[in-house]
Amino acid sequence: MTPNAPELTQRWPAPRKIPVDLRRGKRRDSILRILDVLVSTQVKVAVLIHRDEPPENRIDEYKTTLTVSERTTVATDNDVVSLELRAPGGSDLERWYPGAHLDLYLPSGRIRQYSLCGDPADRRCYRIAVRRIPDGGGGSNEVHDELPVGTVVGVRGPRNAFGFVEPGRIERAKRVHFVAGGIGITPILPMVREAERMGLDWSLMYVGRERRTLPFLEELSSFGDRVTIRTDDEYGLPAANDLLPPNVRSGDAIYCCGPVPMMDLITACVRNEPGVEVHAERFSAAPVVDGRPFRIQLARTGQVIDVAADQTALDAVLRVNPKAPYSCRQGFCGTCMVHVSDGDVDHRDNSLSPAERAAGKMLLCVSRSNSPCLTVTT
Repeated sequence: MTPNAPELTQRWPAPRKIPVDLRRGKRRDSILRILDVLVSTQVKVAVLIHRDEPPENRIDEYKTTLTVSERTTVATDNDVVSLELRAPGGSDLERWYPGAHLDLYLPSGRIRQYSLCGDPADRRCYRIAVRRIPDGGGGSNEVHDELPVGTVVGVRGPRNAFGFVEPGRIERAKRVHFVAGGIGITPILPMVREAERMGLDWSLMYVGRERRTLPFLEELSSFGDRVTIRTDDEYGLPAANDLLPPNVRSGDAIYCCGPVPMMDLITACVRNEPGVEVHAERFSAAPVVDGRPFRIQLARTGQVIDVAADQTALDAVLRVNPKAPYSCRQGFCGTCMVHVSDGDVDHRDNSLSPAERAAGKMLLCVSRSNSPCLTVTT
């Protein structure tokens, strides 16, 4: 206010409703309509510009909700349950192919990935199977104990990081051999059906501790002697030659899924065989290779976490924050992504784009640090 200016004593409050017309007409004034649109647009833009940034580890919301329509125990030890998921209205679901998996959003907020093990031709149903891991992260226990028929769950996917490639079209494979360890049969089962449908020369070695722990034995029995069951209690721990077909040769394609030691055994055996293709999916994190110890400082709290040379950054974070989000532990789902504000990241994933890496994104489950300490926002 300038000196000696008269003081304004009368106030004119803003109207609660936009006047119909500035000149008291009955039709809405065109100028007011234009001003209303301009002001509303400006407010929306301002909100977008100045809103708080979402957490860096936030992932896309699930695409759809499905209902648990059927539960079946598929191993005689009662520790593997199969769930059928359908759209509430019975509509067709998104198409999928052998090797695909779903991200399942559990009622607790946990996100877990499970391979689809049903028939890709059935567009009305997704089937998954889950083994109970009593001392695991809690996801399998929740599936077993808290998802009765009628439960509505969120789902993202299907997505495929372990696709079955048709021999002769992209590959040069002449013979296909599958190796499944325990619950590792889930992504292999649709591949077996597809190989049979295509008339391929295929075989399956299915291994586990005991027969009662192996799911889907009854379904597999229809394939006859193409399927070999081998259990540790009958034959002892298998060597690589026990898992692979006789005289592995050029033109063979091997698809395997199961425990890490089994996968490493197979890979080491055929690594130097020319013309042999190996396709594998792990159900647990790969061991850390050439790791060095480093520290993670949490930007929000200042807490410093030590990461050992043979430990993943995710495991170190989970030790102090058990509710930190994660899912695949293999560097492709993005659930454990954080933002690094200080430090040099040793990226070991195959998922982040160059732009995401340049923006400071990091996947805790596989990536490490080239510097003594990383400052991250979780």
